[in-house]
Amino acid sequence: MNAPGSIPVAGAARPDAPAPALVAANDPSRFLNRDLEWLEFNARVLDVAADADVPLLERVRFLSIYSANLDEFFMKRVGTLKRQIEAGLSGPVPEALSPQQQLDAIRARVASLGHRQAEILTGSAIPGLAERGIRLLRWQELSDLQRGEAEAWFRRQLFPILTPLAVDPGHRFPFISNMSVSLGVMLRRPGESEQLFARVKVPEIPSRLFRFEGSNDFVRVQEIVEHNLDDLFPGMEILKVLPFRVTRNAEVERDTEDTEDLLEATQHLLKERRFARVVRLEVASGANPRILRFLMDELQVDPEDVYDTEGLVDYGVLNEVADLDRPELHWPRLVPLSPERIDRDDDDIFAAIRQGDILLHHPYESFDRSVEKFIEDAAADPKVLCIKQSLYRTSGDSSFVSSLIRAAESGKQVAVLVELRARFDEARNILWARKLEDAGVHVAYGVVGYKTHTKTALVVREEEGMLRSYAHIGTGNYNSRTARAYEDVGILTANPEITEDLVNLFNYMTGRSRQKEYAQLLVAPVTMKRRFLDLIERETQIARAGGQGRIIAKMNQLEDRGVMDALYRASQSGVSVDLVVRGFCCLRPGVPGLSENIRIRSVVGRFLEHSRIFWFGNGQDDPLKGDFLIGSADWMYRNLQTRVEAAAPVLDPHARAELWEILRIALDDRRSSWQMLPDGMYRRLSCEGLAADDPRALGVHERLIRWHAARAAARAAALPQR
Repeated sequence: MNAPGSIPVAGAARPDAPAPALVAANDPSRFLNRDLEWLEFNARVLDVAADADVPLLERVRFLSIYSANLDEFFMKRVGTLKRQIEAGLSGPVPEALSPQQQLDAIRARVASLGHRQAEILTGSAIPGLAERGIRLLRWQELSDLQRGEAEAWFRRQLFPILTPLAVDPGHRFPFISNMSVSLGVMLRRPGESEQLFARVKVPEIPSRLFRFEGSNDFVRVQEIVEHNLDDLFPGMEILKVLPFRVTRNAEVERDTEDTEDLLEATQHLLKERRFARVVRLEVASGANPRILRFLMDELQVDPEDVYDTEGLVDYGVLNEVADLDRPELHWPRLVPLSPERIDRDDDDIFAAIRQGDILLHHPYESFDRSVEKFIEDAAADPKVLCIKQSLYRTSGDSSFVSSLIRAAESGKQVAVLVELRARFDEARNILWARKLEDAGVHVAYGVVGYKTHTKTALVVREEEGMLRSYAHIGTGNYNSRTARAYEDVGILTANPEITEDLVNLFNYMTGRSRQKEYAQLLVAPVTMKRRFLDLIERETQIARAGGQGRIIAKMNQLEDRGVMDALYRASQSGVSVDLVVRGFCCLRPGVPGLSENIRIRSVVGRFLEHSRIFWFGNGQDDPLKGDFLIGSADWMYRNLQTRVEAAAPVLDPHARAELWEILRIALDDRRSSWQMLPDGMYRRLSCEGLAADDPRALGVHERLIRWHAARAAARAAALPQR
């Protein structure tokens, strides 16, 4: 491990862009707009798609990720802004921009990024694929043989399930489902002048791409349908065709907090979301004005809701290309390593935890051989009396649900908190809740008034006539699928102060407890924000007294204004603040007199940076003697004030050393990091001038892969042969 004090300090890697004028302490412009900053995060996703050093099929996937991110942004955020504009509201907090100014800025930035996405697709991705024998073809580029194959497949597999829907006095305009691709068709009867409209939905079954047999040639199903419309409208003259796609608002106005039946209310919310207003209409470039005007009228969208799409209407089709089994065009496959002391399937995980806390770092260390094993072994262990777990998002093949069901069926007491309101996972969570209830599991749906976002599990075991509790506290969801792609940390512990706190937290989540204080855990909404503010203030006072005040924090996003103002005050007092914020960040770094001691960077690359790690130096020369915490909450208002969250101190010296190395590598990186500028824009760091073997040029994720591999090899070498 490198020297503990080798993290860059104040003055390192400062942005070279001019800082804005001094911002007054009460000026709303001291905070950046969260929505515009989120778009800058998505711009960094496009940076990865354009990076020639990234394997080609991974670049293709990042083009799709950009669009999926943008879809979610429109569903979550744009509808809220439109409601504020229509109601004449300025938003819940003072903003430097009005809602209309925000919406205008969003539209302009989305248009420029969409143009860049299309340039990456057509200028480098498609030609690069073609050079490697993978072709994404347009209909006019198909050979006669390929057209015949596509048309035969259309007649056999697609034609029977297509349903052309006419719109006329006898046929109402059809419902257009969210995120689906449709064709707007303008046609007429031969010899007549009246133009008629019809809509054809492009099905997603079996896929959105057709792959020609024995090749890596693809054509979009949308184009196959478009060029076989004569079969759907025999005897009609087809005049114009316009591919289009709608995005509906996901933030429907329904209060699920004061309802008597949260399950029923969530089911109603899902139905309402399906028919929510359209907030974006995407159309292929060069749209026929007549069809477009008709769609706008029927969908009740304004001109600012219409977005011309270059390249593809639906970039999600690229996922099938990105999934191709071409190892040389992907990142090398990562085989997660076994965590320390639980190397084998038959290792006693409870004995391992009793030896000392075990810090877990996914996906580098195996999720299934640690977190899943923790619950699986507890379900099978006759000494285990009780299992409690919170489920926010879990995968469709979740081993946790089956383990919890087995535990309940074997007579153990099992209590599970299922958060029904986890956005876009509501339907899956309702299904899991019902399965668990049918097996006799005690299921709670959350704390009234708050979403439950904490990632915690508790196992109570009888040992030598006494009860001992074991806990897992993590930063990521109990989701086996995302654990392979999301970077997260967690800790397995039997520390009695932490497990006792967790007992009280579960009583709060599943019962009527009004617990307000916890010995070790930071719990939102009751203690977490206050404790974080206290820790920031402590560093501020240390700096004011002439000591070394230092803060390092890693999270997904930063938006809470109370925390940001506390960080501004800390900076003004001389505290050195380094923040690693993957997504949007509303704090302005590097502003003279306001935040000149704050540096912010974002890491975007192979894995989605998802862990929340917080370090406060406490005036200690040895960083390992500072305070380390990990948890489920970002420094956002919603996490600190309107959700149930938990953060745990990391007390084990070895675990603290691991966390320090993770932070050090993130702050040392020059390959996959972007430096935030005072105006909210980002500058990608450069490896120029670094030696070929300089670890800073590897990128955070590759460097961590090698670091964990070296640690595992050292452990294996030190152990006696078993």
